[in-house]
Amino acid sequence: MARRGDALYLRGKTWYLDFRHDGTRHAVRLGKNISRSVAGELAHVKRAAILKGEAGIGRKRKDLEFDEAAKLFLAWAEANKRPKTVRTYQQCIEHLTCSFRGKRLSEITTWLIEKHKQSRKDAGAPVRANREVACLKTLFNRCKEWKLYEGENPVRGVKFLEEPQGRLRYLEPEEEARLLEAAREPLRTLIILGIYTGLRIQAEALTLRWEDVDLRRGQLTVLAAYAKGKATRTVPLCKPLTDALKRLQASAKGEKEESVIAKPDGTPYSSIRSAFEAACEKAKLENVTPHTLRHTFASRLMMDGVDVRTIQELGGWRVLKMVERYSHVSAAHKAEAVERMAAGFHNVVHNTEKVALATCS
Repeated sequence: MARRGDALYLRGKTWYLDFRHDGTRHAVRLGKNISRSVAGELAHVKRAAILKGEAGIGRKRKDLEFDEAAKLFLAWAEANKRPKTVRTYQQCIEHLTCSFRGKRLSEITTWLIEKHKQSRKDAGAPVRANREVACLKTLFNRCKEWKLYEGENPVRGVKFLEEPQGRLRYLEPEEEARLLEAAREPLRTLIILGIYTGLRIQAEALTLRWEDVDLRRGQLTVLAAYAKGKATRTVPLCKPLTDALKRLQASAKGEKEESVIAKPDGTPYSSIRSAFEAACEKAKLENVTPHTLRHTFASRLMMDGVDVRTIQELGGWRVLKMVERYSHVSAAHKAEAVERMAAGFHNVVHNTEKVALATCS
């Protein structure tokens, strides 16, 4: 007979454990000519073994080694992510492997991840530590999605380190003029494109096609496939940029190229960093990168009093906090405006005093 609730069953003189787990029925022979209390103790041990997947009883939990999981993860990234993201993942995996090589995923605990994070921070790489923790979190999520890991994601309990905020470099109008003078086409138009639309140079500007540019309506479209925020957005074109694009289009050799920023043979550029650095050196500009153009776009809009929501939509920032970084630029700009006004007041007072002295004399 079976007692309700304990899953024990007596058939003849033999006790059995009979229960279901994860949709599978488990009927285990416990022993013959034993008491119910002994059968209960044996059942407790057997049940625990089944739940853990031990001793060949029940279904074993899937648990890859980190090294194997990393290979699968990078293969997935190469098939689904941009080359830049793949390179970032590869760099992260290289450092993560130093901490977790030979360990199974179930052995990677929140505490071990915290130790890795702290060691990277101590090495002076807090930003890299955050990227590696984010990469590890994605790896665990993918393995769970692929049914290759059944535990909890240990990264969920790990907080990211606070990242130091460096100075946001943007171009002054005089610096912009020097850079444009030093650049040759199509780099010159690319610089104008970056400053006056805020497009991310590598992911969005170099992948821009003529069919996504409407010169008649004065707008361009950044497709979701290339946007970092995975959302399509439309950006208006100002007259200087429209004129530059028309000149570039008219100068295209042969048939119309598919890419806006293209080589003489019509093929797109994979990178413009070396040409950009050469132009910056010629223009005698320091600490300027292609991303500085995007900073310039946002900084100028902020200084002109454009609200942060509009700037966010134009630039395609997913998080408003990223746009609010430029608020200090606006504050400095306002302070300079007040100082200029104060200088004017000083001139008025000085002239008034001169008139007063002349009258007294």
